Amino acid sequence: MEWTIKSPDDLPALMPQLLQALAGHRKIALYGEMGAGKTTLVKAICQHLGVRENTASPTFSLVNQYSYLEADGSISLFHHLDLYRLGSAQEAFDIGLEDLLYDPWYCVIEWPQWAEQMLPENALRLEIEILGETERRIHAGRNEFRPA
Repeated sequence: MEWTIKSPDDLPALMPQLLQALAGHRKIALYGEMGAGKTTLVKAICQHLGVRENTASPTFSLVNQYSYLEADGSISLFHHLDLYRLGSAQEAFDIGLEDLLYDPWYCVIEWPQWAEQMLPENALRLEIEILGETERRIHAGRNEFRPA
């Protein structure tokens, strides 16, 4: 699936379609150049789900965890990771990534290249392509991970 947005302001309207395209898959490898809007997309997803905490880039913390209420009133978690500063797959393993990939919660990983070997089979790939100053193309696909 693929969508083109003219600006970040278009993201809230896109969220129902995007989450429907995820079809219940909660492990997401998020690709895109620096400045493509990866964190902005994650913030839009969190906002759509009802996360109340302030969402921010986990560049220095590596992992941010948020919570939101499901339709049935139960609490769910959302893990947002940024592996940009890691230097190896071992470092990804050392931060406990594998545990997050096999729990029932959302786990969105920016710069997932070091984690590709650990991703579950049902993980989805989202790629953001810069088309212009604010225009972006978002592509969703399955099992299309680049070799590490």
